[in-house]
Amino acid sequence: MMNKSVFALMSTVVALSAVIAGCGGGNQAAPANTQTADNSAAPAKSDVPQVLRINIHQEPSTVDPGIAEDNVSGGITRATFDGLTRLDKDAKPMNSIAQDVKVSEDGLTYTFTLRDSKWSNGDPLTAHDFEFAWKRALNPKTASNYAYQLYYVKNGQKFHTGKGTADEVGVKALDDKTLEVKLENPTPYFLELTAFYTYYPVNKKVVEANPDWAKEAATHVGNGPFKMTSWEHKSKIVLEKNENYWDKDNVKLEKIEMAMIEDENTELSMFENGELDWAGQPLSQLPTDAIPALKDAGTLVIHPKATMYWYKFNTEKAPFNNAKIRKAFAYAVNRQAIVDNITQAGQVPAMGMLPQTMAVKPEGYFKDNDVETAKKLLEEGMKELGITELPPITLSYNTVERHKKIAEAVQDQWKKALGVDVKLANKEMKVHLEDLHQGNYQIGRMGWNADFNDPINYMEMYRDKDGGNNDTRWENARYKELIIQSAKETDPEKRKALFAEAEQIFMDEMPVIPIFNDVDVWAQSDKVKGVQVDGLGFVDFKWAEMQ
Repeated sequence: MMNKSVFALMSTVVALSAVIAGCGGGNQAAPANTQTADNSAAPAKSDVPQVLRINIHQEPSTVDPGIAEDNVSGGITRATFDGLTRLDKDAKPMNSIAQDVKVSEDGLTYTFTLRDSKWSNGDPLTAHDFEFAWKRALNPKTASNYAYQLYYVKNGQKFHTGKGTADEVGVKALDDKTLEVKLENPTPYFLELTAFYTYYPVNKKVVEANPDWAKEAATHVGNGPFKMTSWEHKSKIVLEKNENYWDKDNVKLEKIEMAMIEDENTELSMFENGELDWAGQPLSQLPTDAIPALKDAGTLVIHPKATMYWYKFNTEKAPFNNAKIRKAFAYAVNRQAIVDNITQAGQVPAMGMLPQTMAVKPEGYFKDNDVETAKKLLEEGMKELGITELPPITLSYNTVERHKKIAEAVQDQWKKALGVDVKLANKEMKVHLEDLHQGNYQIGRMGWNADFNDPINYMEMYRDKDGGNNDTRWENARYKELIIQSAKETDPEKRKALFAEAEQIFMDEMPVIPIFNDVDVWAQSDKVKGVQVDGLGFVDFKWAEMQ
């Protein structure tokens, strides 16, 4: 969920957020009778119980910000932690735990002055907690798949790859209230990165005393607007207002109850019966069959976002160690049929690796449903491998009804176009993610929510074969060189040209199958106000209330 940095392509963070605020599924307007996502909180005081009831579909893979990587874990972490900065409704960073930020003239040194704040257990939060958290995420022993998000920090990559020490990393607590950060290169979007959960602090004392601190509500300690008070595994999580939060006066909700109901139809029924206040994304799913009726009734919210839905190849396992066979499978997918008949909410077929908000070649790199080219490529690829028939092939996805229907459609398309029998395997999200990271798959479903609206957020993921989220294990020396150059290039047009060359290499070798540019869809009670879902698909409950 999701996949992440913002770039020199935009000269200022303000300019960037203007781009993000307008992101979405191309120029398509929301369908008639369909709500747009405007959740601005009204100022009037409410006598309604301040309890929000939602569904998160299944057990989160983690609630540790240093390890979180999917949308459910990210949503819970964003509610229970706070960073130096926090994103507003337009995905523009604003000061949060940092009350002041000073940037050196060369853009390489950031000095954060922290406000007085506490952890949910009452401990004072200090700059040392930030320094500890960032170095912990970079420590190879932590196994953070998002550690590369901290490569912008001086010597962060060297420490993570075993070529440097923690002491060399460019983050240092000068005292309890002052954090100094030195960067590898000027990074105009750095204050957006500090709002991302990999950059959140953790309580040094708590983490060092108990490595399993984030596995139970009783030992979980955060610094966000809410604290975790109950975690019935695979059943329910309860968050309550954190009385120690620095900005508690602006937190209206007293409680968030998060059910873990896997069946989307049951979730929708509970919403319609008044047992849930919100059904669907960003933290769960609506049944695809219900979307047309919800759209017609005017109760469906469609929220564009910078997100891609794709399938990853394991490029180290035959037959997908052959680029022509990978391209054959990619070209044989009928994306238009999927968005017309299954997702049905304005998703746009994708023929490149980047979402529309940051595309360098919007027209894409190949034709949708190009069966003839796919057949030719499959035949050529099999000859290159010296095989006359393909080995058994399995497509894996995490247990969600929408993913199942899309996988079944693609399975049928591959059978009709290529004559290939593909087995489907569904797993709970935590197991699915682990299998992807361990290489225990052939083709695997995954989406990528942009962490910031810049091509590098997608492209850096595939820079290194052993990068945290590069489950494809694909690497290309020229591609890597281009991505490294882009980090140092300040001219927007030259930088765009580097991205264009890099994306062409990526699409020529096709380590992933782009399927569509996604949107979030949900239904919410009229009582719910102020839930913030930005153009990146991030959900923030800090300003939510019931009216």
